[in-house]
Amino acid sequence: MKNFQFYNPVRILFGKGQIASVAQQVPAGAKVLITYGGGSIKQNGVYEQVTAALQGFDTVEFGGIEANPHYETLMQAVELARTEKVDFILAVGGGSVVDGTKFIAAAVPFQGEDPWDILSKRAKVTSALPFGAVLTLPATGSEMNSGSVVTRVSTKEKLAFSSPLTFPKFSILDPETCFTLPKRQIANGIADAFTHVLEQYLTYPVNTPLQDRQAEAVLLTLIEEAPKVLENPRGYDAMANFMWAATNALNGTLAAGVVTDWSTHYVAHELTALHGIDHARTLAIVLPAMLRYRRAGKLQKLVQYGQRVWNITAGTDEERAEAAVQATVRFFESLEIKTRLSDYEVGEETIRHIVQRFTERGVKNLGERADVQIADVEQILTLSL
Repeated sequence: MKNFQFYNPVRILFGKGQIASVAQQVPAGAKVLITYGGGSIKQNGVYEQVTAALQGFDTVEFGGIEANPHYETLMQAVELARTEKVDFILAVGGGSVVDGTKFIAAAVPFQGEDPWDILSKRAKVTSALPFGAVLTLPATGSEMNSGSVVTRVSTKEKLAFSSPLTFPKFSILDPETCFTLPKRQIANGIADAFTHVLEQYLTYPVNTPLQDRQAEAVLLTLIEEAPKVLENPRGYDAMANFMWAATNALNGTLAAGVVTDWSTHYVAHELTALHGIDHARTLAIVLPAMLRYRRAGKLQKLVQYGQRVWNITAGTDEERAEAAVQATVRFFESLEIKTRLSDYEVGEETIRHIVQRFTERGVKNLGERADVQIADVEQILTLSL
């Protein structure tokens, strides 16, 4: 097991009716900026619950945060927060709203010339507004981690940052807020969470039996609950299990003491930035080719994954590893998520564009062994066609 530091200060309030607890979590006398997305919270009753819980607080609102939140939109929220002198933010929505709120929280007090530097130049976040979250879409785990991914539309860049200062103070997870989600969003959330686990699990063994079994537990839960939540999104128990699994997929526990990859995410972000493909679907495109191309370095864990998660026991190690990849592809396709670039009318021109971008950025040493270079990315994407 690798040396590690684990820190997660997020208070989780889980279950039906928990939105009413917001008033006890927000500091007394705070001026609150409520952030949200396209307005679905005003149709499913969540907005009414939040505003009722915040009665007595001075509030301002900012809606319209996109899936894959746009820097340009978030900067409008930053200006509003500065003008209104808010001192607490409440994100109400899915992972994109929470990610965007993290950036807003860091950007409001930012002293540099351009808050984009937080993402593009890894400028240190030295202070941030406190914020909480009411989660309405299980997927990213953003409700219980400090990471954020933001897209700049003008340059078609999608970049990430994290800071110990951008953990939510609390997150409310009420499965009933997810009952009206479209099937596509549920499927995306399942695939996103599933891939988060694999980025931390499918690397190489460092003698972490507990973390391995924790990862496998999340994977098995997602596999078991996926058909239930897709068939009946209003089934409370299945949605609760999915919601908690997605949170645990990326709250830091699975990464403690292990080596992690994240090259699939790094490459997939470019497909979203360039073509607007749903984040989860870009992961489903890149991951199978990434695993096949790098099979030799991941062989032990691929075999373990195949055996423990998919009950694959027959054949050579190489055959079992390939069978595990095939099982993963079938799982994504069972969610009605296509897994090849050609399914999205993306071809070699995009691959060349990504290679050019990575060359200009000086990208190198991706993956758990720091051995994935630009030429490898090109071949991986070619395998994805």
